Amino acid sequence: MSNPQVPDEKELRAISELCLKENPYQNFHETDELFLTAMKENISWHYKRNEFYKRLIDSERFEGEALKSAEDLERVPHILSNFFKYHEVKSITDENVYLHLTSSGTTGQKSQIFFDEWTIKSAQKMVDSIFHSYNWNSEERTNYLLFTYEPEEGSKLGTAYTDNFLCKYAPVNEVHYGIRYLGKEEGHKFDVFGCIEALKKFERDGIPVRVFGFPSFFFFTLSKMKELGIEPLKLSKNSLVFLGGGWKGHQDKAISKSEFYSLCEEMLGIPNERLRDGFGSVEHCIPYIECEKHNFHIPVWSRVLIRDVESLKVLPDGEIGYLNLISPYITSAPANSILMGDLAVKRSDCDCSLNTPWFEILGRAGISKNKSCAVAASELIGKV
Repeated sequence: MSNPQVPDEKELRAISELCLKENPYQNFHETDELFLTAMKENISWHYKRNEFYKRLIDSERFEGEALKSAEDLERVPHILSNFFKYHEVKSITDENVYLHLTSSGTTGQKSQIFFDEWTIKSAQKMVDSIFHSYNWNSEERTNYLLFTYEPEEGSKLGTAYTDNFLCKYAPVNEVHYGIRYLGKEEGHKFDVFGCIEALKKFERDGIPVRVFGFPSFFFFTLSKMKELGIEPLKLSKNSLVFLGGGWKGHQDKAISKSEFYSLCEEMLGIPNERLRDGFGSVEHCIPYIECEKHNFHIPVWSRVLIRDVESLKVLPDGEIGYLNLISPYITSAPANSILMGDLAVKRSDCDCSLNTPWFEILGRAGISKNKSCAVAASELIGKV
């Protein structure tokens, strides 16, 4: 993939330099100055092009030049992730909309984000860099089991888009969707028995298997195999499991990562270091992907703060609060500092080789009627 171009090379030079860095976890703190410059560019970009963002900045009496050190990032006005469920906000013209994705499943309010070519392609380039850093690129033909929504014509669903994009890192032999599209009347349905049969066939094929998508569906499939007394399979050791989307809406059936990964090793024979989880959102497309110790390390393209649930003041490492994701990559919408509804904790100590801070997701804050992709997916599980 060739390097994408920022919309304005002169005005967004630091953004381009930062977001096209190829090693995601190298010299993290050494990029602080570049990161601050890129944030100043991004704030100025949206201030000039987005009336909502201009009002936000003015109301907070914030000036980009106030960013002198990494600690000053907490002063950047943040936007609640839920804001995008009720408002379409973009800093580009309709002609420059390259892609329009929503975060919702079959029900609920939909976060809608409009991407220009730079924004979506720079995020994809970041995924390229992370897959390369983990040596996950392969020339070997591969079978795919996608625990996501089988695309329907004109689908704008973010999870389906992401999981299909991930199929490019190893040549496709066969793709099986876990959530089948049965037409406009019936919609999507989780096909657990089809998934089990696909895994059996993939074992017979003897080539690597890659499993992407919602962990809840994958867990349900493995549990059903065990419940039915199906003998554990022995998939290729070069297989890869990369999950994302969380257990939201079906948290009562969630199990610990260690239990989950042990079940996967037992039933499929895939080594623990080849079992990974990912975290991200339509509102903030920076990829956070587990290291071999299963921690979400922060790449050089972003910074993460944890805020107190009452005062919203930034907390030190080790304390639990709201997750605040910050990055200057997005030029299509003013989503440079997003306050998520997730509770998290940030730490710096990890036994892996990556020298960047990391965070742990502890769950969602509060109860909401809003339904994300994972919520809609969990409702489909309930129909099985």
